Amino acid sequence: MSIRRSLYLPRRQVIRGLLGTAAFGISSRLWAGCSSNQSPSASTPDSPGASPAGDKELVMGFIYVGAKDDFGWNQSHAEGKEGVSKLAGVKTVEQANVPETTEVQEAMRSMIEQEGATVLFPTSFGYFDPHIVKMAKDYPNVQFFHCGALWKEGLPNNIGSYFGDVDEAQYVAGRIAAQTSKTGKLGFVAAKPINPVLRNINGFMLGARSVKPEITMRVIFTGDWSLPVKEAEATNSLADQGIDVVGMHVDSPKVVIETAQKRGIFTSGFHTVQSSLAPQLYLTGTAWDWTSVYSNYAEMIKAGKTLMNGGIPHLIRGSLKEKFVKLAPYGAAVADATKKDADDTIAKFSSGDLAVYKGAIESNNGQVKIPSGTAFKITDPSLDKIDWLADGVVGSAT
Repeated sequence: MSIRRSLYLPRRQVIRGLLGTAAFGISSRLWAGCSSNQSPSASTPDSPGASPAGDKELVMGFIYVGAKDDFGWNQSHAEGKEGVSKLAGVKTVEQANVPETTEVQEAMRSMIEQEGATVLFPTSFGYFDPHIVKMAKDYPNVQFFHCGALWKEGLPNNIGSYFGDVDEAQYVAGRIAAQTSKTGKLGFVAAKPINPVLRNINGFMLGARSVKPEITMRVIFTGDWSLPVKEAEATNSLADQGIDVVGMHVDSPKVVIETAQKRGIFTSGFHTVQSSLAPQLYLTGTAWDWTSVYSNYAEMIKAGKTLMNGGIPHLIRGSLKEKFVKLAPYGAAVADATKKDADDTIAKFSSGDLAVYKGAIESNNGQVKIPSGTAFKITDPSLDKIDWLADGVVGSAT
């Protein structure tokens, strides 16, 4: 999720990866145990990547494709890095603005050989193949964790993947948006009509309509992940059409939120917390909780678990319950009753009493996509095949 051209193709790769890995049915419940059927590696206590012993310091390296202060994808991971660095016995190193070229291989090599890193988190989708795959072969005792769910059978045994499903959090954000809206018209600025983006839009819309069944949401696709001029134009166009709350799925929400602030409309952000950009009009946002994810990995590794010995699953996904995602703090404009409703909704998701995708659900062209009486868990592989927009969304999924 970059602000640079180099990530455009890898974005498509992650969708293929999500679809390809869905068949494994691996879900976030694997945090608690081992599901790998790979053979243990030949790691020894003195080799890089071996199980930590005693008080041996764990060095974790983080690499970002963009700036650490982009109010988006890269900043969310940098915040996660800061969070895990507070754990006892953990040292973190990082490097930002590393392109998806052989430069990332050199960054990884430097962290391993000069900083002593035995665990790496290269966070951009485009780092995966060929870069992580090659480095994993060169350093079989170092563990490489990639954000994007691209892991598949046959890859080196020291590669793992992790990713979060944001539909539930977007559903809650949609409820907040609907309860705040006075016009009954929401808006959404999105990059491309691909599965994760469509799921985000649908989650937001389904949440909004669970409060106000007649509410509508107009979506504008800009065509790519970081097009600041088009993002501003899209936000202004939505404001001109009477929307009073706008959500988004772009690399950095900064332009959308600042433009909305100028137009006097509310915003629901993405990736991390953007309240400082619009103190009076920011409602909340769906944010990644990478501190939780990275801390879980650190604790498992400090306990002697690795990808190579089967203690850590090769693919882990989660949502609100598993603390992969969270709601950003509520803004000043969110009413107390709305806050309580949001908290109650989050609790229902965490307890399993509520499902985003529970029928009957129709697409915006009138087709029944989820029949009455059918409900899907957020980790169900069927959801990785969503290629439609929910009823009430004004826009096209193609």
